[in-house]
Amino acid sequence: MMVQEQATQAVKSVRTAAEAEELIVKHLPLVGHLVREVLARVPVHVRREELMSAGNLALVAAAKSFDDSRGAPFAAFAVVRVRGALMDELRGQDWASRSVRVKARKMNAVQDEFVSKHGRTPTTAEIAELMEVETREVTAVQDDVQRSALLSLQGFTGGVLEEVVPERQPGPEETLLGRERIGYLHSAIDALPDRLRTVVRGYFFEERPMAEIAEELGVHESRVSQLRAEAIALLRDGLNSQLDPERLPEPARPDGCAARRKAAYYASVAAQGTMRSRLSHTSSLGVPVIAKTA
Repeated sequence: MMVQEQATQAVKSVRTAAEAEELIVKHLPLVGHLVREVLARVPVHVRREELMSAGNLALVAAAKSFDDSRGAPFAAFAVVRVRGALMDELRGQDWASRSVRVKARKMNAVQDEFVSKHGRTPTTAEIAELMEVETREVTAVQDDVQRSALLSLQGFTGGVLEEVVPERQPGPEETLLGRERIGYLHSAIDALPDRLRTVVRGYFFEERPMAEIAEELGVHESRVSQLRAEAIALLRDGLNSQLDPERLPEPARPDGCAARRKAAYYASVAAQGTMRSRLSHTSSLGVPVIAKTA
């Protein structure tokens, strides 16, 4: 009897290995697609080969651990594993170099001082003049900063508009917290000023070209890039205002115009909806719900 059970287990293992190999071969293009998607949002010096390697290893691990009895398609399961591996690889590469971080801090200080003095956000040209650098250098720093913030948001929400399956079943409390986070992200986007909301929805959700968004707003592409960076920073603060207030940055001038505008935004995020409406963006399992279009 024991010999028969061992033989059955051996046959099952062989079949499982063969099925795993078939899944890997069939879904290799998925890794390439996800790597291209990431490379489109990070600086050019990020190494494609290392991302591909991390993605392929994650695909192999996903194929070996996939349980089709859960009723989920392998592609959805693999996307979670591969994307997670790519995010880990990016963080490991630490592509936001020290020089970029130093310039970003200086740029933020310049912007805060300008807003406090003039009551409005400075243009890219004005920032460049105050920092004594070329305009294109300011734009490059803004791009790197918003990409870094985007990665943090992606990790924070676990994928906002995609129907994905978690690689493990979280507990009820963890699922509820995750659903609340996604709901607050939607609230934070809805509470953005009109222009910033248009940029976020157009660029990140509808994947429209920046030139098209710029034409709609009647501004140059460089201005859209600046608005995009401003929106990402505001979204992070909006989320933290509701979920982790201790992470909010201290305003340079608590009674200043910029601080009052941010406080009004935080209040708007809180007032956007109820717990029920925030949870409506996800299923009971924490899977984001795709909005139906007419």
